[in-house]
Amino acid sequence: MDKIKFITSYSGGKDSMLALYRMINKGYKPAALLVTFDENNNSWFHQIPKELFEKTSKALDIPLLEVNCANGEDYSIEFSKALKKAKENNINLCIFGDIDIEEHKKWCLDRCKEADMIGEFPLWQEDREGLTNEFLNSGFSTVIKKVNLNLLKKEFLGLKLTKDIISDIKDLGCDPSGENGEYHTFVFDGPIFKEKVDFKIIKKETSSNYGYLIID
Repeated sequence: MDKIKFITSYSGGKDSMLALYRMINKGYKPAALLVTFDENNNSWFHQIPKELFEKTSKALDIPLLEVNCANGEDYSIEFSKALKKAKENNINLCIFGDIDIEEHKKWCLDRCKEADMIGEFPLWQEDREGLTNEFLNSGFSTVIKKVNLNLLKKEFLGLKLTKDIISDIKDLGCDPSGENGEYHTFVFDGPIFKEKVDFKIIKKETSSNYGYLIID
């Protein structure tokens, strides 16, 4: 019997990776990593270069499905177009790494509805810290790529996420999973990677209330 194929809405971070990992362990077959890019060929929201997603795609042996959005007004439209493209290739399932923010879930399900696809949330309403620990215990490696400077210090940028770092984040009154936008990560190694994704840290920079680790 053929495995059910799915695509993953992939940010490059730990939660979307854990959702992907769980689906693979359940026997599903990943057909693509769906990633949205801005006009500078960086991922929307977290500014991860397209080249690093191409390396990740190769390391995971999962094709990259690019969604190019020049501006925010086209974001939902282009995302739906990508899902429809997957649907044409007989893929009926898209998964998301969201944990418990209803507004995010609704947006994802609305896009799936437009493409007549099923949307699933493998991590939905589970304990946030428990999911972060599961990610680390599974053997994944990730670096903190973006922080909300109203909540976390710039010094967290570039740190590899560990249980000690999670403890430090909690001590500052922040959610350990970063689900409220405290921080975002870039996953570069783990049990389903054929090889580690190499990257270079260029610098740290700030824009508005956010700090970004510039990597290449």
